[in-house]
Amino acid sequence: MEPLFDSVGATRTLAPIEILYSLCLSFVLGLVIATIYRWTHQGFSYARSFLHTIVLATIVITIMIMAIGNNMARGLGILGAMAFVRFRTPIRDPRDIIFLFASLAVGIASGSQVFLIAVMGTLFFSFTALFLAWSPFASRREFEGLLRFMLPKDSRSMEVLPEVFTRFCSSADMVAMRDAIQGEVDEFSFQVRLLDPSYKTDLVDAVAKLEGIDEVSLIMNRTTVEI
Repeated sequence: MEPLFDSVGATRTLAPIEILYSLCLSFVLGLVIATIYRWTHQGFSYARSFLHTIVLATIVITIMIMAIGNNMARGLGILGAMAFVRFRTPIRDPRDIIFLFASLAVGIASGSQVFLIAVMGTLFFSFTALFLAWSPFASRREFEGLLRFMLPKDSRSMEVLPEVFTRFCSSADMVAMRDAIQGEVDEFSFQVRLLDPSYKTDLVDAVAKLEGIDEVSLIMNRTTVEI
């Protein structure tokens, strides 16, 4: 099969079977990318429409590349037409943008009839995405939280508190202390790092059992929170 782009000359007219082959290949590869995205998605903003966008984008770009060919006038015309389109949909996760770019790249390769690059690029991209999602690469195993409680000023529970932290935490640092209830008690805030995530309830219960301590709360930090 001859390439779509020649070094010089007019754009070669594609046969219907070539057009259909390019569109079918871009559709299948778009489905592969969308499936990999669904398997590896870990955020909160999952949208079925975004998966449809990935598949449809590959087909749209394939059509555009086949229509442009090596004709500069067509390219400038489509560029001018696309300039009128304004995309205002926010994409919160940068990873979503990469998947969208991957679908565009596959569409360009399919439209240019560089099929080997389209197939191998999709397979390698899918392998890399699966590897990053299923491997511990870039993951944080630090179970950090903010522990807060009230303690009367004359209480000696602060002397016992380090023993509790030693049982459940790898580190505990006081980040704030302020007067509360008109100076009758002190409110303490500790940045704690748990030895195991299952120790959350045990730590709160152990601190709450200390004499004089009241209103114990533990807020665990999250590396990614979407609102």
